[in-house]
Amino acid sequence: MAGVVTAHLSRDPELRPRHRNEPRWVQWLLIGLALLFMLLIVALPLVSIFIEAFKRGVDVYVASITESDALSALRLTLLAAVISVPINTLFGIAAAWAISKFRFRGKQFLVTLIDLPFAVSPVIAGLIFVLLFGAQGFFGPWLDDRNIQIIFALPGIVLATAFVTFPFVARELIPLMQAQGPHEEEAAVTLGAKGWQIFWRVTLPNIKWGLLYGMILCNARAMGEFGAVSVVSGHIRGQTNTLPLHVEILYNEYQFSASFAVASLLVLLAVFTLIMKSFIEWKSHRETAKEAH
Repeated sequence: MAGVVTAHLSRDPELRPRHRNEPRWVQWLLIGLALLFMLLIVALPLVSIFIEAFKRGVDVYVASITESDALSALRLTLLAAVISVPINTLFGIAAAWAISKFRFRGKQFLVTLIDLPFAVSPVIAGLIFVLLFGAQGFFGPWLDDRNIQIIFALPGIVLATAFVTFPFVARELIPLMQAQGPHEEEAAVTLGAKGWQIFWRVTLPNIKWGLLYGMILCNARAMGEFGAVSVVSGHIRGQTNTLPLHVEILYNEYQFSASFAVASLLVLLAVFTLIMKSFIEWKSHRETAKEAH
């Protein structure tokens, strides 16, 4: 019956939503403008990266991405993401659990702190870490006495990456868990379930797709981060350069083909991330549809 009513509404222009009653030429105009925008802003730059990358041939392209500094930058980029994403995942789950399931003073302040990296420039974030952990920073002398190096080393890069990717998992889970409410967890408590049992058997199955989605967004941001990492890395070639920093160095040295070749690796990582994102969205919608039926 609902399908018949829906079909009738879709055929009757007077009963359709107002935004669907626009003339056909207006609809095609809007679609054309959207496609033109996507072509100019997204598609053409991506295509130009690969054109420039292969401009001097496949041999130059392969040599550029397999060169020792490029491989070192790739390893460092992946390592920073592998460390920072799980850290932010654990925090995101804990923060979302606390904000959505409990009442406490300072909840709104915690939400504001989670959004802080969105408001602070990544370069400013990098400078803050330098002021804290640099040689002349607040903790600098204490770290130097113990021969601990954070700035211009992997720990500083991980800290900067974790800061800029800080909100993604939490911001994905908070509205999801708030919409679900605490009722299932409360029912599990009344049945005698313990804290970890509730999390693994009730909460985690309900948030798994949102959690994976947030982790993918976090990972994409981590691999592409430039500003904060640029400040704390020191640009030490072959040691503290991530892929975005290595692309900048090659471009400034007028090694254009090599810089675009390395940039194409970031594009491929981004495309893989989008594929994973689309797959998770498809699985989530499919599972939701099954539950609805």
